[in-house]
Amino acid sequence: MDVPTHAKPRDVRPNESPAKVQAIVLAAGRSTRMGGPNKLMTHFDGMPLIRHTVERALASSASGVAVVTGHQPARIRAALEGLDVAFAHNPDFASGLASSLKAGIAAVGDDAGGALILLGDMPAVSSDVMDRLLSAFRKAGGQSIVRATHDGRRGNPVLLPRALFGAVAQLEGDAGARHLVEAGTMPVVDIEVGEAAAIDVDTREALESAGGVVQD
Repeated sequence: MDVPTHAKPRDVRPNESPAKVQAIVLAAGRSTRMGGPNKLMTHFDGMPLIRHTVERALASSASGVAVVTGHQPARIRAALEGLDVAFAHNPDFASGLASSLKAGIAAVGDDAGGALILLGDMPAVSSDVMDRLLSAFRKAGGQSIVRATHDGRRGNPVLLPRALFGAVAQLEGDAGARHLVEAGTMPVVDIEVGEAAAIDVDTREALESAGGVVQD
């Protein structure tokens, strides 16, 4: 289900293409609600969760994948060994989500028309879900925000057009891009993807319920 809202679009710059969208995987968090273990190292089918997420991003039609590191960057890099990804380290990761968003957006190539923001801890987000958002963005000519929803409620991932990159660079603290999405300055296309948009795994109980095996 595609549900657009209306706002004045802007022209695509000559050097960017809505067909090119870079995936940004946020993997810098401290997993504070886990009480110790790094949730991105939790094994699903014998593989770290962060590798599952990144492999799916690579299998999507995104033009490339960048991974934002912060907490335990060496472990994240080791878990992704051999994969064709770029890394953007966020030394200010402890300050909150905004700093990681800014680090990821700064890593997007000049020719990309947008960035698909992926949380590293959402095990149900498949390549197909990502491609549905990417397809909707391209259909809109790269001039809309695209957001995954579950039963009409906002969720993740979210695809941000380049027109919002400057605003992302001004974010501070632990706030994400939600208020930018909901500000009404650009059209928003909601894509109903089911519970995949709502399942994240912040606690040991949530991870185990989703089928993960926690690693210390």
